[in-house]
Amino acid sequence: MSEINSFGLSTIGQIMVTAHDLERAVAFYRDTLGVKHLFTVPKMAFFDSGGINLMLGVPEKEEFDHPSSIIYFNVDDIQAAHEILAARGVLFEAGPKLIANMESYDLWMAFFRDSEDNVMALMSKAPRR
Repeated sequence: MSEINSFGLSTIGQIMVTAHDLERAVAFYRDTLGVKHLFTVPKMAFFDSGGINLMLGVPEKEEFDHPSSIIYFNVDDIQAAHEILAARGVLFEAGPKLIANMESYDLWMAFFRDSEDNVMALMSKAPRR
């Protein structure tokens, strides 16, 4: 197989989320969600989410000013994570829902909005008994 045909992207290095109020967004991700804050520079803030950089950025051009893709945060216990974050003021669309029964686990998700109104989600792969 040629190098061109065998090439494939596999690892995400960074995800950018649009923020209109950077201070508010930093406080939400750092203090409310508990994501590890790395540093802030003008118009951008960086976090470490399990080895993947999460960048909050003020859009520099109108073409970049749109809602982000959904980021799914892995959690071991979705019920506990939902309870903790809801107590911190996170507004969930609904409680955790069973999405699919897989062979070795049950896939659960709970969707919420960040401080900038972007949709985010908790995701849990609960081992099947």
